Amino acid sequence: MASQQHDTGYKELFSHPEFVQQLPEPPEFLRVHQPHLRYYLIDEGRYTEDELAARQSPLSGVFGIENASRDLESLQRAVDRIVEIIQAAPNKQRTDAIVTRWLKRHLRWLGAGAELEQLNSVVEEKDMLAENWKYLGEKERLEGQLEGERRVLERQLTRRFGELPGWATERLASATGEQLEAWADEILVADSLDEVFGQP
Repeated sequence: MASQQHDTGYKELFSHPEFVQQLPEPPEFLRVHQPHLRYYLIDEGRYTEDELAARQSPLSGVFGIENASRDLESLQRAVDRIVEIIQAAPNKQRTDAIVTRWLKRHLRWLGAGAELEQLNSVVEEKDMLAENWKYLGEKERLEGQLEGERRVLERQLTRRFGELPGWATERLASATGEQLEAWADEILVADSLDEVFGQP
């Protein structure tokens, strides 16, 4: 079977400014189609929360949401702020549609609930977002609790039976809360890892 390799030498060739400068100028009628390759780059990490609050633009609202994504209260404040910005925007409906589409993707990335499909407007459905915040907060709390239980059980197993083999670590990593509880009970009476976990 032949290898399907792609020749990327052209990228290296065209990345050298000297080569690009040696290209012939296009005819006048083609210059309007020539790319300018200029971008406006904004480093959102350089803005403080106060600096973002001073700028009343949808982009500053988006940055505020991204910066607040780990704290649910600040996330709700950031959404309230972007709703105010959208309501003051000259083209409210279009701005709301764009921000809503972005926010749905962002919340999916954060792991929010399935209610997002019904979200059509950040402005009109702030209450639905509040429910997603509650779901997200509960999910984070449960995941943290499960990880804590997993670490405690791993430590107890290591103290009782020595260094854990790979299969035991994998079972712990993929275990549900109920499995972890059952194994924690079993460690009190088991004489080996096989008895705790059953056969690997």
